[in-house]
Amino acid sequence: MYTTSTAFLEALQEANVSYIFANLGSDHPAMIESLAKAQRDNRELPEVIVCPNEMVALSAAHGYAQKTGIPQAVIIHVECGTQNLGGAIHNAAKGRVPVLIFAGASPFTQEGELTGSRNEFIHWIQDVFDQRGIMRGYTKYNHEIRSGKNVKQLVHRAMQFAKSEPKGPVYLMGAREVMEEQLEEKVTIDPSLWEPIAPSALPPKQVTEIANDLRNSKNPLIVTSYLGRNEAAVNELIRLSEQLAIPVLESCPNYVNFPADHAMHIGYQWNTPEQNKWLEQADVILVLDSDVPWIPLKNKPGNEATIYYIDADPIKEQMPLWYIPSKNFFKADSQIALEQLNEKLSAISDLDQEQISNRWEKFEVIHHERKQAFRLMEEPDGDAITPEYLTACVREIIDQNTIVVNEGISNYPTISNHLELNRSGMLFGSGAGSLGWNGGAAIGMKLADPTKTVISLTGDGSYLFSIPSSVHWMAKRYETPFLTIIYNNHGWKSPKLSTLGVHPTGIAQQTNQFFVDFTPDADLSKIAEAAGGAYAKKVERADELRDAIHECLEVVKGGRVAVLDVSLPNV
Repeated sequence: MYTTSTAFLEALQEANVSYIFANLGSDHPAMIESLAKAQRDNRELPEVIVCPNEMVALSAAHGYAQKTGIPQAVIIHVECGTQNLGGAIHNAAKGRVPVLIFAGASPFTQEGELTGSRNEFIHWIQDVFDQRGIMRGYTKYNHEIRSGKNVKQLVHRAMQFAKSEPKGPVYLMGAREVMEEQLEEKVTIDPSLWEPIAPSALPPKQVTEIANDLRNSKNPLIVTSYLGRNEAAVNELIRLSEQLAIPVLESCPNYVNFPADHAMHIGYQWNTPEQNKWLEQADVILVLDSDVPWIPLKNKPGNEATIYYIDADPIKEQMPLWYIPSKNFFKADSQIALEQLNEKLSAISDLDQEQISNRWEKFEVIHHERKQAFRLMEEPDGDAITPEYLTACVREIIDQNTIVVNEGISNYPTISNHLELNRSGMLFGSGAGSLGWNGGAAIGMKLADPTKTVISLTGDGSYLFSIPSSVHWMAKRYETPFLTIIYNNHGWKSPKLSTLGVHPTGIAQQTNQFFVDFTPDADLSKIAEAAGGAYAKKVERADELRDAIHECLEVVKGGRVAVLDVSLPNV
């Protein structure tokens, strides 16, 4: 039989999908038949990764796409599975990560009129008025498959949306009868005719304008957050920074955007409660690929600063409240824009080399002093393990073959400041705000490049959100060993910090009642041990930490997942 489902799966193969992260249900008999037949006949289709939880499925696809740039597929069960994607769809949407999601739908016949007609009680219960509406606010494209005759066109059109900037998730759905439809002949299509939109450049006139403002600036500054998703863009950013000695500030970074050991790296900022002096002093600011370059309530540029904003989504079309006072906004690819600026600046013969040299010397000293200050913070507090000391110990085991998955939440600033990563492709964050991405993402990263050592840094809250029972069962079955290190401060620290940010001397602060503690403690690493045979270890003393980390790393390099639960001071 050649069905709509067969054509759908062929289209995924044509679109270079390697994996289908699947949580199957009563709406997928035709899909299961097509997959089984392909396996029997040794016909190549994407490999199915069985995912006991949809959140983990989409997080794994998210991680794979971040590492490779190639969108994968997630197949889920009707509206129940769609809803159970939970915060993972928020993460893919806000992180601009391409992925194709397919969900079945309850049969639309009930008396056997078509193959696939209703034969289970849940087919009535799971029939809802607007299944696509669940996803509409989070996807670039959504549609219903109504015939197998054009199913490949729909898949490739959806992929075209997913891969075009700003990238993001897409959603298709199809009722059981449609997916069971037998087709008289094989559906063929030329995938090369469905390429994503070509990247955009800056208008030539504005290239000159920006270049001149940067060359004449006394205190220029570059701010970025996710430029590092493209290694070539990072190289161009380094080139621009070095041409004019422009310091680079990373705001809420979820990639390595600029080498941490570079003299022009001026630091990181997150929910900074005070004014960043380099931001305040800057007279020309170039913002590249950043959703939140600063938080204006307490930290923003000076009123006279000239700001240029370059981004794949420069007006943040899916953010109802967002504005930055920029001279110009440009919808352009950061790599191409930087290439244009570098070429323009290279052609200028009368750059003020003395000013550039003086600025370089100034920020080189600042960079060194900042690094030394962080080193002084990395000593343990007696027997207690501090987040700074833990991160410094993690830094010691990282090499150029390591991928770090970062969902440290309240420890984001600490991890950024003390990990000191210097090459793009070494660190990934979700790019969004729904917790629990880390476990599935680590599996996706390992599937994308099995040669890499994957280390997941997570808070205890985000570890629990990740559905560790599903994560570690999958990691064992599909042989994707990685090391999880839990920054366990025994509660949700972020809500406490948020409360203190608004009510610094309020009743919650006076009574120390924030309703965020996780005591009595669960033995978090044992969840992974029970679910997936992980090597589980807990450490509470600073003098035991280094040996514990190295021990767990050796386990992972030997092919087994390890989880190290590190006890930090309570929230």
